[in-house]
Amino acid sequence: MDNRLKQQLDFALEIDKEKNIFRQTHLSGYVRNENDAEHAWHMAIMAYLLREYSNEKVDISKVMLMCLIHDIVEIDAGDTYAYDEENKKTQAAREKAAKERIFGMLPKDQAKEFMELFEEFEAFETPEAKFARAMDNLQPLMLNNSNGGRDWREHGVTATQVHGRQDKTALGSRELFEVIDSIIEENVKRGNIKDQ
Repeated sequence: MDNRLKQQLDFALEIDKEKNIFRQTHLSGYVRNENDAEHAWHMAIMAYLLREYSNEKVDISKVMLMCLIHDIVEIDAGDTYAYDEENKKTQAAREKAAKERIFGMLPKDQAKEFMELFEEFEAFETPEAKFARAMDNLQPLMLNNSNGGRDWREHGVTATQVHGRQDKTALGSRELFEVIDSIIEENVKRGNIKDQ
């Protein structure tokens, strides 16, 4: 086996560890916590299905790949809960080191490609990044809503916190944000999200 193929296969095996990174969000039916790989897969399928609602025309293959790789860094960096302000302070540094180690396992051309895609997703500037980030916001919100808002209640999440994350969805899809906004409003009325 040549070195390039060995690097690619080593990386493919390494990313299997993403299945062991559990998130605060539960699967629909509240049977267990979702893992990062499930979250990424779900986002990628949603991006393809919902692409017609993007504010701008996007390269859907690029969006889907962004969705699939955006949390690979959490193999080393761990999952940072969306509303954990203390852990957010070190998140960028932890993820930078993880990005360099994990994507650095690949042949140079593919390492560069994956690092650039990850950075584009994080920068939140291109139409593709904005739409991928909209999926990253919508997917857990949809699961939380399907579970009667239980995760929000258990963490004492406020409307201000949820809007702080979800309002950015409008940059990728105004139409999907309207749905999100109504879900937030309904969960505030039900007492699942604190009205603050």
